[in-house]
Amino acid sequence: GCRIQRHCGKVLFVGLLVFGALAVGLRVASIETDIEHLWVEAGSRVSQELRYTKEKLGEESVYTSQMLIQTPKKDGENILTQEALQLHLEAALAASKVQVSLYGKSWDLNKICYKSGVPIIENGMIERMIEKLFPCVILTPLDCFWEGAKLQGGSAYLPGRPDIQWSNLDPLQLMEELGQFTSLEGFKELLEKAEVGQAYMERPCLDPRDPQCPPSAPNKQSQQSPDIPAELSGGCHGFSRKFMRWQQELILGGTTKDSQGKLLRAEALQTMFLLMSPRQLFEHFKDDYEIHDISWSEEKAGAILEAWQRKFVELAQDSIPPNATQSVHAFSTTTLNDIMKSFSDVSAIRVAGGYLLMLAYACVTMLRWDCSKSQGAVGLAGVLLVALSVASGLGLCSLLGISFNAATTQVLPFLALGIGVDDMFLLAHAFTETSQHIPFKERTGECLKRTGTSVALTSVSNMIAFFMAALVPIPALRAFSLQAAVVVVFNFAMVLFVFPAILSLDLHRRERRRLDILCCFYSPCSSRVIQIQPQELADANDNHACHPSPYGHPGVATSTQITTTVQAFTRCDPSGHHVVTVLPPTSQVCTSPAVLLPPTDPLGSQVFAPSSSTRDLLAQLDEAKGRRECVPLPFCRWSLADFAREKYAPLLLRTRTKAVVAVLFLALLGLSLYGTTMVHDGLYLTDIVPRDTKAHAFISAQFKYFSFYNMFIVTKGGFHYPGAQAALLSLHQAFSTVKYVVREGNRDLPKMWLHYFQDWLRGAFQLQSGMWRRGWDNQAGDNGVLALTTRRLVDENGIIPPDTFYICLTVWASNDPLGFAASQANFYPPPPEWIHDKYDTTGENLRIPAAQPLEFAQFPFYLSGLRRTADFVEAIESVRAICREAAQRHGVLSYPSGYPFLFWEQYIGLRHWFLLAISILLACTFLVCALLLLNPWTAGIIVSILAMMAVELFGIMGLMGIKLSAIPVVILIASVGIGVEFTVHVALGFLTAMGSRNVRSAAALEHTFAPVMDGAVSTLLGVLMLAGSEFDFIMRYFFAVLTILTLLGLLNGLVLLPVLLSVIGPPPEVQDPIPPLSVPP
Repeated sequence: GCRIQRHCGKVLFVGLLVFGALAVGLRVASIETDIEHLWVEAGSRVSQELRYTKEKLGEESVYTSQMLIQTPKKDGENILTQEALQLHLEAALAASKVQVSLYGKSWDLNKICYKSGVPIIENGMIERMIEKLFPCVILTPLDCFWEGAKLQGGSAYLPGRPDIQWSNLDPLQLMEELGQFTSLEGFKELLEKAEVGQAYMERPCLDPRDPQCPPSAPNKQSQQSPDIPAELSGGCHGFSRKFMRWQQELILGGTTKDSQGKLLRAEALQTMFLLMSPRQLFEHFKDDYEIHDISWSEEKAGAILEAWQRKFVELAQDSIPPNATQSVHAFSTTTLNDIMKSFSDVSAIRVAGGYLLMLAYACVTMLRWDCSKSQGAVGLAGVLLVALSVASGLGLCSLLGISFNAATTQVLPFLALGIGVDDMFLLAHAFTETSQHIPFKERTGECLKRTGTSVALTSVSNMIAFFMAALVPIPALRAFSLQAAVVVVFNFAMVLFVFPAILSLDLHRRERRRLDILCCFYSPCSSRVIQIQPQELADANDNHACHPSPYGHPGVATSTQITTTVQAFTRCDPSGHHVVTVLPPTSQVCTSPAVLLPPTDPLGSQVFAPSSSTRDLLAQLDEAKGRRECVPLPFCRWSLADFAREKYAPLLLRTRTKAVVAVLFLALLGLSLYGTTMVHDGLYLTDIVPRDTKAHAFISAQFKYFSFYNMFIVTKGGFHYPGAQAALLSLHQAFSTVKYVVREGNRDLPKMWLHYFQDWLRGAFQLQSGMWRRGWDNQAGDNGVLALTTRRLVDENGIIPPDTFYICLTVWASNDPLGFAASQANFYPPPPEWIHDKYDTTGENLRIPAAQPLEFAQFPFYLSGLRRTADFVEAIESVRAICREAAQRHGVLSYPSGYPFLFWEQYIGLRHWFLLAISILLACTFLVCALLLLNPWTAGIIVSILAMMAVELFGIMGLMGIKLSAIPVVILIASVGIGVEFTVHVALGFLTAMGSRNVRSAAALEHTFAPVMDGAVSTLLGVLMLAGSEFDFIMRYFFAVLTILTLLGLLNGLVLLPVLLSVIGPPPEVQDPIPPLSVPP
């Protein structure tokens, strides 16, 4: 400190240079918005499974979903009406007609949608026509009716007939017409197996009076409206009845059934448009001549999909008139990404407002009427230094590669500001209390000597708290905790090295009697009053004989008496022209120890006696010279220290008050313990989406009506698939025990790829057997060429011969595109493509390449009924147990994938990580306090208060309905470090004071009340700007929790702790060197 004071200008320059250079690192900061990268546990089994999936399949999923949800504006109203479905048709039709123009091309739904299993046709012209006509995968309740065909935008042209569209397409009739030009036996067979039939032409019309309603519709002739609940009961199907089933739970929400299970009513409709992924879109068009001139790339494919999705949401929501009785909510993958990006953007206005508010508070609270004691400029400089330390800490994090996220950008700047200025206020308050008898050149060193322990304790505790919070294995919160810890370290360095230089410069300003803030001007009313302050009793030859209190020494005072004799002499000046009056003062100073008499009040009036100063015989001289003395206004004489000394401490430390405090805090602890039983796990997406937005309305409706999730069971490599077919079927069947798995209409589980494979082989074998009975025929279909022997392709147990398994797999994948796509197997390595050429006379075509041994395969399920986090955890544990048992019993290595396993897996071990981190933190805090204070007794009291604060905060969260997720866990862990700010100053003041416990508690309150209160107000001001956030996530999980934490810190630090110390506090660090004087009788 003394060296900093001697070289304050150099220290300030070097400090600003170093911190400013590190702050430049913010230019390379990167913001992470990928939900998987933010919320999937680092190093967990889920992250390892994700890595395996991406190694085999690549980064992108096969398709993305764009959704429409329609709900009634009046809760509970039935939506299964003709009017409601017509409105749904309008919205879906508007969405299906969306077109965007990018890179000089027009892109509509038919170009970018996901199409399941487009067949390969030998005739190129027919193949192009089929590709244009092949329907997009659109999961909608409208597919139960002919109107579902209107959503398909594909069309083709044949001479002599109008444009072919799905609204007028009869596939059977089309095959007959095309069969006149080429052989389509294979394609006909494919349509028959897929049970396409007449597609949409045989389904009822919602509006039978529609001129386009085909005559083949069941209700066209009768002109009667369809029985909508009966048609939608059990779900709908796409153009293929066999392979495209839309479960009822997927398209209807809020359903009501009668006792026989008949559908009566529903409250929500849902339509989903599936689009290709950017990689799939790029692969689909990379060899297309139409886009050869635009430098086609995967990035451009992604830009096209994003533009289409944004326009999809806009047009779908605007297609419904404002006076409609229904609401339509649209949502897309890009909408969620845009929300995450906006959520992660830094609000410059809010950050600037928060820091300006803190600047104003620091300046106002440190201004004094007496310019020699005012520190307004110090407050301004301190806040700016804290802001620089936050920027430099985050800059270093950017250089180290720690990415930013929403918690960093939305919360950390304000939280770090609120915490960072606490130590600045402590140093500034201690600096004003530094005794005047200390040599000028040692003032800064003395201030650091008295406050260094407190600053070190608070900073180290905060740093350890945030490092412990980094134990929670959620990447977003781990990054936030590490960044906060680094910022605390930088703030500690700033307060310990650079801020004392500011104090030293201000000391020179005060010594030279210059104005505060406007330091270029001298004070117009420099005080000529001699301030006599109580001095510490110590040996003049031994500066270390008595350890000084960091907050002054109230225990023993000296009585100083000044006797001044003034004599006036009148004489002429040397020139003899003027008469001069001379006033040479003669002073005698006597110092004697004060006698501590028994006080009339329980605390001792000597603790609360206000300091006095002596003014004598100078006012007349000032008047003669025309000078004025600074007289503070009455309200400016009041301070927090005076309030604590004269009002608060005497009231708090009465016996009756202590009893009331003890009872109230026991009641608060009991209430908090009850609240802990009400804390449930969870974090809903509605919390992180801005309220009063269309996206928030959609997510709320989806959560209310469609708690429906995809799940895949992935089987890995490492075992012999051909020999493990029975084990694979057993694994699939085991999921019938999971109550959340959606069944088919006949209560069976959805088929897996092995079932589709077996069914196709059975059909091929039946065709082959018929061929042998009839004799070989050159017109045999592709399936019949699979084998030319009478060997069965599937035995009676459904097992495919292991030696032909991979050969059959190649033929099935190439010749049953609809079944292969419906299985969603996603084989890796993918089976080779093989097309039978019936005109090949060499026999080369009969050599079928065997597929490579499988390393990745999957089969799908749907999960429904997941409402609470406990439901998700139950489903996850049930599915994991089945996969674990399959590995142990049969050696089949498998794992689940899907959103429930990505984002709810964390809750299985969340409370374990929480208890581990907070236990280690409390132990570390105890060790740090015990080592720095050299007093385990005090450390134990501090840690007990901190543990109580954590329990109280946890319980109040439960009472407020705040759910436990990784975010509150991090704040709960950090609350231990932040709580040190409210406790350690009071404890240290108590430890270093002398006298009885009551006297020491009162002295600690007098000297620490102001800095602790300033620190609390600064923390509140820091988090106050979070109240203006449009995200409920920020409001509930940061602003509310941090505000409660600050209030709890004040109550425990300034109410409970002094009471505890006055009752069970440790003995003083330094004993009173003067024995009590006996009063003679």
